[in-house]
Amino acid sequence: MKRGQQKRIPAPGQQQTHHVFAAYDWHDDTVVWTTSVKKHSDAFIAFLEALLVTHYPTGRCVLVLDNASYHTSAASLAALSLFEHRVLVFWLPKYCSLEPGTLWVAIERFWRHLKDVVCVDSLFPSLAQLVEAVDAQLHRQNHLLNSERFAFLKH
Repeated sequence: MKRGQQKRIPAPGQQQTHHVFAAYDWHDDTVVWTTSVKKHSDAFIAFLEALLVTHYPTGRCVLVLDNASYHTSAASLAALSLFEHRVLVFWLPKYCSLEPGTLWVAIERFWRHLKDVVCVDSLFPSLAQLVEAVDAQLHRQNHLLNSERFAFLKH
């Protein structure tokens, strides 16, 4: 393309989305996740239930959350309050700049890694196939000897 011009490429159909909710387990260096067609309070609450009822039914958790509307909705806050005896929530300040080396920066780097491993130089014929590829990579992330896994650095 010439400088200052942007080539438009027509794409058929409507934009489709799929979302991943995930948490990093610092203790065993794994990721717990759920997926959802929509990113809203119900999907976040389903993730909380998967995390706190299925994966860690008695354990204590620390959650670092931003101020996304689905995190701060009345329904989400009510769901979090059900687990307040074993969940500590750190709310990031609105529009904060994150310090390098902090855990939440590592999570953002993990999302970038996931996109790079799954999506770079790949064209998926359907959203379902992309979701399958993301799910497969998330499963591989939890295998400690996998060469494509993201290494969270512990201090």
